[in-house]
Amino acid sequence: MFIVHVFVHVKEDQVEAFKAATIENAQNSVQEPGIARFDVIQEQDDPTRFVLVEVYRTAEDPARHKDTTHYLKWRDTVADMMAKPRSAIKYSNIYPGENGWDSL
Repeated sequence: MFIVHVFVHVKEDQVEAFKAATIENAQNSVQEPGIARFDVIQEQDDPTRFVLVEVYRTAEDPARHKDTTHYLKWRDTVADMMAKPRSAIKYSNIYPGENGWDSL
């Protein structure tokens, strides 16, 4: 598995619009064969901060995801909602194993 945590800081007046656009993207993303999970989480102490937890089946799947219509729509829709550019950290899974993601 290839896991990416995307850190997003949204402008205060854009939180609800960001959530709507990001949920739509996530709902479409989990339909892609190369995505095992696509979670959208919001910080409790600062609701302008989000983490997208993207779990891909291979290291090539993020590039495929970035070619989809729903990702391109999301990227363009949320660009001006960001308080600062988003950042990401890439991870490898330890547990569950490769097949365990489908049972969660």
